[in-house]
Amino acid sequence: MRLSTLKMGLAALIAVIPALALAHPGHEHTTSFMTGFMHPMGGLDHLLAMLAIGLWAASLGGRPLWAVPAAFVGTMLIGGGLSVAGIQVPFIEQGIVLSVVLMGVLLVGAARFPVAVCAGIAALFAVFHGAAHGLEMPLNANGAEYALGFAAATALLHVVGIGFGSAIARFQAPIVTRVTGSLIAVAGLFLAIA
Repeated sequence: MRLSTLKMGLAALIAVIPALALAHPGHEHTTSFMTGFMHPMGGLDHLLAMLAIGLWAASLGGRPLWAVPAAFVGTMLIGGGLSVAGIQVPFIEQGIVLSVVLMGVLLVGAARFPVAVCAGIAALFAVFHGAAHGLEMPLNANGAEYALGFAAATALLHVVGIGFGSAIARFQAPIVTRVTGSLIAVAGLFLAIA
């Protein structure tokens, strides 16, 4: 089971590599799906938070392995819908940066809570990420395609985090998760002051 999760994570990482190359200026996205897909890839804040969610889910194991990322993706779509509908979500940028810092702290502390609490934490952070995606949707984008794109990219980043976390668990090296969490938290602090 763990080997198949590792293979899924590696496959997801390989799938993301070409997309990351498109994140550089000068490449035109020809579809709303690709524009949505590239949005989470283009910001370090989104990238770190989404990888951290997958890594945290992997460290929790069991039901949270899929419940936490699913809660994030589902609520992120709701947050995006709020922005598109013109409903203002307060403190979006602060919420995103806080999500990076706190996800890092949760990883450092090897935090374990009931499944509903873990999913609730992920969902709370997801509202801010989704609202940012919705606000930054190009005016000429097809909303459904754009949302599907950023949801797919987010799920893919979660799978990469899960794959990395599963590899760490396989080698019984929880210190790697904690060190990664500290790096994520520190990066979040730098994002806060930048």
